[in-house]
Amino acid sequence: MSENLNFDDTNKLPPQNIEAEEAILGGILLDPDAIGRVRETLIPEAFYISAHKDIYQAALRLHSQSKPTDLLSVTSWLTDHDFLFRIGGRNKLATLVDRTVSAVNIDALAELVMEKYYRRQLAKAASEIYHLAHDQNEEIVKQLETAESKILEINNSAIASTSVPTLLNEILVNAYSSIEEKSMGISPSGVKTGFYDLDAMIGGFKPGKLITIAGRPAMGKSSFLGNLAFNISENELLPTLIFSLEMTKEEWGDRFLSQDARIDSSYLQQGKITKHQWEPLAQSIGRLSELSLYIDDSPVITVNSIRSKVKRIVAEHGRIGMVGIDYLQLMEGTDGDSYNLAFQIGKITRQLKQLARECNTTIVMLSQLNRGVESRTIKRPMMSDLRESGRIEEDSDLILLLYRDEYYHPDTVDRGIAEIIVSKNRGGPTGTTKLLFDAQFTQFKNLLK
Repeated sequence: MSENLNFDDTNKLPPQNIEAEEAILGGILLDPDAIGRVRETLIPEAFYISAHKDIYQAALRLHSQSKPTDLLSVTSWLTDHDFLFRIGGRNKLATLVDRTVSAVNIDALAELVMEKYYRRQLAKAASEIYHLAHDQNEEIVKQLETAESKILEINNSAIASTSVPTLLNEILVNAYSSIEEKSMGISPSGVKTGFYDLDAMIGGFKPGKLITIAGRPAMGKSSFLGNLAFNISENELLPTLIFSLEMTKEEWGDRFLSQDARIDSSYLQQGKITKHQWEPLAQSIGRLSELSLYIDDSPVITVNSIRSKVKRIVAEHGRIGMVGIDYLQLMEGTDGDSYNLAFQIGKITRQLKQLARECNTTIVMLSQLNRGVESRTIKRPMMSDLRESGRIEEDSDLILLLYRDEYYHPDTVDRGIAEIIVSKNRGGPTGTTKLLFDAQFTQFKNLLK
């Protein structure tokens, strides 16, 4: 009996290699060490023949109990669990042994069987996508996301099963070369944010990292995210992308124009432009138009939709400097009670971290802080103030907390100063850097040296 799959093209058999499956099982029955060489990479579901799957599972059970997987032991286990008749009896097992010379090639055979399994999974997904395309009751955007998710799941499983551990010696050689290149200025330590003191502390934004920026309302989180995207696009000449769930793309456009042309955004929105402001406004539009800075203000954002759009930009430009999300708690799937919310937040942050590595970019997500900050005498935030802080703290490589003392104490000596508190920096120092905050134009700037 074979695996039951529904394929539209009945003239073709699903991808499989029966001989390889038989050789693997025969090798396991012959060689006591063979099962240990394949158990981490070869899953029972990869066997096309159901009897082969049962035999392999019996061998895995015996091996997990530190028992031998020879012909007698496997036969006994299958008999005790009423599986012997189902797999074809003792003759089936004897035939597997008779047809196998040795287990010397069992590793390569296991890879072959896994490859056929993923091809069957791909064919199955293609069939499901085909039927999905004919469902007129679902929006096409949702269908495309579902289709992409099915393919991505197979892709991630295949990558995970074929990845090979790297010897420490090779890692250290590569590390030395990387350090040498950075010291010579050949390879940058990270994408520069444009904020000198912050870059000095964190070494820029590293590709493949997940960064959280958090703060209470009115601290300037969205403005800081926009400034980062602008600086990276302008100074590093890299495309950046902001997924905005709070502001529209038109509002972002007004904000960037206001900052660059030094015209109050309220005047831009009302069209109250003096005759002396038209020229700098036109010049700003010309400068900003040259930047590869993308804004996506879709009202519903999922990790799958982010992945699709990021990959599209990477395919066009070859690389993307930063992906910003404003903000985490508004993403699709973060509704429900507090327990489910914490679970969903954790799931999303894990997926975003994987996406950062997959696309070799930096993902910067904004997050809220708990209201408990307001009840304290000292309002300066701490990492424990993060909402659903457990998984956010765990998954983030870098956590930046924003604080402006003048918001709480108008007569403070730090008027116009914003603190960027590096509360977590995996592999680097923590501490506080300061920036100027221009409240009129909601813009962060370097302190004058």
